[in-house]
Amino acid sequence: MAKTPRSGFHFLGSGEQSVAEHINRVSYIGLVLAKLEPRADELKVLKMCLMHDLPEARTSDLNYVHQKYAEAKPMKAVDDLDKSLPFGGEIKELIEEYEERKVLEAQLAKDADQLEWMMALKEQYDIGNERAKDWMEIAQKRLKTEAARRLSDVVLDTDSNAWWFSDKNDKWWVSRNKE
Repeated sequence: MAKTPRSGFHFLGSGEQSVAEHINRVSYIGLVLAKLEPRADELKVLKMCLMHDLPEARTSDLNYVHQKYAEAKPMKAVDDLDKSLPFGGEIKELIEEYEERKVLEAQLAKDADQLEWMMALKEQYDIGNERAKDWMEIAQKRLKTEAARRLSDVVLDTDSNAWWFSDKNDKWWVSRNKE
């Protein structure tokens, strides 16, 4: 998955990310969403975030445009994992539950997936790619939980560069507090 590229950036004309990078960020966002939703089982959310795109290691990443015209068989990949791993049944069960989106944990994990995409798009938008705006608006409409909708507003209202600068006027940025 470290070498499998996320395909959604193709339509933006800028940016890149591997499926592994995406899963890493989704996991952090999933943990935040689980913390914001006290009824959620944090461990289950994290497991779903870690496994949600596992089939893409075998099927590749088909974005929304690709999925409109082509069909991957992710559950065939999951079935093969189920047969080849001693804990494959647990992975299969987890991915099936994630795909059904009936339980809160699956909804939070899917929202983490969408929020990560929104954050990646926001990063592209903030460096001047206007195409990202339309995709951000669509991703925001996909969110199901209130916690994710609140967080998405923060993502859209915050410059993605703000992560680095808690205070741009801090003297640290000029002298590293060395006189």
